Amino acid sequence: MSPRTNDGTRGSGQEATPPAGAPTASEARAASEARVASEARVASEVRAASEAPAASEGPAAAQAPRAASTAERVDALRRFAAAVRRGRGPHLTSCAVLLAVAMTAGAVAVGGDGRDVARAVPGVSRAVDADVLVRGDLDTAIRSLQAHVREQPRDFGAWATLGTAQVERARTDGDPSRYARAERAFARSLALRPGNDRALAGQAALAAARHDFAAALDHADRALERNPYSERALCSRIDALVELGRYEEAAKAATVADRRRPGVPVFTRYAYVRELRGDVRTARRVLHQALGTAAGPADVAYVATALGNLERGQGRYGIALRHYARALAADDAHLPALEGRARAQASAGDRAGAITTLEQVVTRSPLPGPLVALGELYEDRGDRAKAREQYALVDAWTALARAGGVDVDLDTALAAADHGDPAEALRAARAEWDRRRTVHTADALAWALHRAGRSAEALPYARRATATGYRDAAFLHHRGIIEKATGHDRAARASLTAALELDPGFSPLGARAARAALKDLEAAR
Repeated sequence: MSPRTNDGTRGSGQEATPPAGAPTASEARAASEARVASEARVASEVRAASEAPAASEGPAAAQAPRAASTAERVDALRRFAAAVRRGRGPHLTSCAVLLAVAMTAGAVAVGGDGRDVARAVPGVSRAVDADVLVRGDLDTAIRSLQAHVREQPRDFGAWATLGTAQVERARTDGDPSRYARAERAFARSLALRPGNDRALAGQAALAAARHDFAAALDHADRALERNPYSERALCSRIDALVELGRYEEAAKAATVADRRRPGVPVFTRYAYVRELRGDVRTARRVLHQALGTAAGPADVAYVATALGNLERGQGRYGIALRHYARALAADDAHLPALEGRARAQASAGDRAGAITTLEQVVTRSPLPGPLVALGELYEDRGDRAKAREQYALVDAWTALARAGGVDVDLDTALAAADHGDPAEALRAARAEWDRRRTVHTADALAWALHRAGRSAEALPYARRATATGYRDAAFLHHRGIIEKATGHDRAARASLTAALELDPGFSPLGARAARAALKDLEAAR
């Protein structure tokens, strides 16, 4: 977790009318139930394939399968997406297995830059610090740790560090099959040294990555009982409280963490908590402080990207692009910076440049956020076939993520509301709201209700999404459209105007829809 634009898929909010011959509500519901059942079968097939034991000897969590190229992994995902669209049958099963094999084969051995990394790496000759490894070259760290635990299988600290590195790598390469490896590594560490804080803190990070934030909070609290100064546990605790919507507690946790372990990971979380409360000035100041203390290229890239995201959300695209440039100068393979740069390019009017950059991102890490962003850019230029392919890839990733134990209802709700099945979007949004009540889940539920034709029910949630002071143009756009649909024209004009003044290029389709809605409201005066 980190200051972000939301790791979930932020849809455009584009208005659409049902096509002629659209299915009835009962037909849509039946189709949605059939798709959920199909996804469950697929998830089972993927899980079975991805958890098959390796043929080589040694501890399961330490195995290093053959290197698959990034292109192979993405091609497998694309074939899987096509199979999902076609439906069930032997082809779907074979593609599920292909996807699992490709994703797991590349999970340990493929680096972010696509280089051949199957060559041998020297083992670790001594205990290694988790933070040093996680902030460095993760692929090298993982290979070194695997070699180390094969040689010294009773090193509980190395097992915990290996699990942590797998979690962090999954965040960047979008491969949720890594989580099962991380889980086994943490279990091995705890079996060797019950209750050790490094493994407990790692389990907290793993639970957060899987969006099980209640479990993340529990693991973090247990780790902090053992070691009150564990940076990872302190940070995971902030993340969990934020994602559970417990913002006041998150602010207190950030203050405690800042007192105990001041540094880049804590500073960035402290800034995000302030941003959620509408205090952008303090968030900006703290991030600049963090950038000034960043010790290595990875930290510089991380903090500069956070600053870029903050400025882009305020409509300051030129400043945002300079921050992304600094991040990429420090680490030219930092995917969040590439994605941020693409979104800032699109917002500033360079749609062709944005498409080129996002194509680089999704080729290396096909996550829902950049896939939807790229699909909307294709749609904006009239290339609907390419847009549909990106949205289908989101469905494929969702099935794989569920197989890896990740809660993806927020991602599903946001993508499906604009580019899929409104009934499925509403189901997912309600499920996520029942689990955690944040500004993001409130916005997702509001928009899903509106897209399902239930705007009156949506309005309280849209208002709740904007009640903390957090300023997000997509939230304001959704609220304005819902206010317009419920006859609150004056409020709708205010919300839509605020969205476009804050971040006029927040989404190629959403910004266009907001301007069209404002034009309609003005014409009706």
